[in-house]
Amino acid sequence: MVKAIFFVLGGFCVLVMGTLSYFGIALLMGIESACIPLPSELIMPYAGALSDAGVSAALLDTYKSVGVTSLPQFNLFLAALAGALGCNLGSELAYWVGAKGGRPAIERYGKYVLMSKHELEIADRWFAKRGDIIVFVARLLPVIRTFIAFPAGVARMNRAKFHLYTFVGSFPWCLGLAYVGQVLGVELLDEHSPLKKVMHKLDLVIGVVIVLAAVVFIRSRLKALKGYRAPAAPAAGGAAKE
Repeated sequence: MVKAIFFVLGGFCVLVMGTLSYFGIALLMGIESACIPLPSELIMPYAGALSDAGVSAALLDTYKSVGVTSLPQFNLFLAALAGALGCNLGSELAYWVGAKGGRPAIERYGKYVLMSKHELEIADRWFAKRGDIIVFVARLLPVIRTFIAFPAGVARMNRAKFHLYTFVGSFPWCLGLAYVGQVLGVELLDEHSPLKKVMHKLDLVIGVVIVLAAVVFIRSRLKALKGYRAPAAPAAGGAAKE
């Protein structure tokens, strides 16, 4: 069950990395940093797994059926560097949306990527309370790291400082996730690995947890979409009464 789930989730990432190499990592992380729901917690571990020749060969064999014909062997640090640069590229788009259109533009953009108003409010609150340094801190935290570029853009934070903090915060995040992927890849390839034996025994439990997490994620995104539509309903009703 777990293998089937990761086959689906990882296929796209592996295909992009196999086609575009390091640029593929940057592109995928750019997508995530532009607030499009493609988690770095999925992208970077696969990039890290591809830093081991044996794991790379195993992944190639696994994904031949979806059109992957070759896979690179990444350097772990260069993979993290590509990921961090991708974060800067995607964050530039989010910064630009905030700087050019303010909060109304962010909300218009947010509904298309199913970003909730609550998440925006958290990012606004953190930035207002902590100032520029929160851009660095937020890059080391799940969820909030994706949205912090919006209030930075609205505040028109110094662009050079914004990108410096984004890169310095994103690099250790990317490196840490890539290292986890490298270790997991090597361990799961070893038939005698204690970790593999444990994961095999807990296969069903892990699969259920992943499915539940996916359900929670989808429900939260649908709730976010509903939150954008809700204000329009009373307005429409009021117009009808007039």
